Amino acid sequence: MIHFDLRCRSCGHGFDGWFRSSEDFDRQISARLVACPLCQAEDVEKALMRPAIAKGGAAHRDAPREAADGPAGAPAGAAGSAGAPVAPTTLANVPAPHPEIAKAFAVLQEISRKVRAEADYVGGKFADEARRIHYGESDARQIYGEASHKEVESLAEEGITAVPLMPLPEDKQ
Repeated sequence: MIHFDLRCRSCGHGFDGWFRSSEDFDRQISARLVACPLCQAEDVEKALMRPAIAKGGAAHRDAPREAADGPAGAPAGAAGSAGAPVAPTTLANVPAPHPEIAKAFAVLQEISRKVRAEADYVGGKFADEARRIHYGESDARQIYGEASHKEVESLAEEGITAVPLMPLPEDKQ
């Protein structure tokens, strides 16, 4: 996995991104799958980063590398009654560079587990069911499922909040 510091050209917000490769980053940018978490603009670029220096030693060389292959539109969670796609890469198995980041990921994973345990899974019908709930055509309840980036954008335009669920280590089974 490769870590990039990213910057939104629209609002200037800086944020992190993890990708399988530089080519994967380029593919996701071209497909407009990367958006600013602050303003949702898809005009994102790599920011200037400090160089990463590889650690030597047998323990580092022999450590297994796990590729994260979560599909676009993987399980998504509910805030209110909506959800969003999880990015195609998984952060769950990436060592956190700082203890506070590791704590934050653990909290997000617990939230994800709670949503999955308590909300109704609606699969690929997430956007349609979120709309039905929002407009009072279906019983109000927490749901999660899969939604494309375009579906999530459309939900947001209608005032329906959608948030991604944190990928979980057990998702790789």
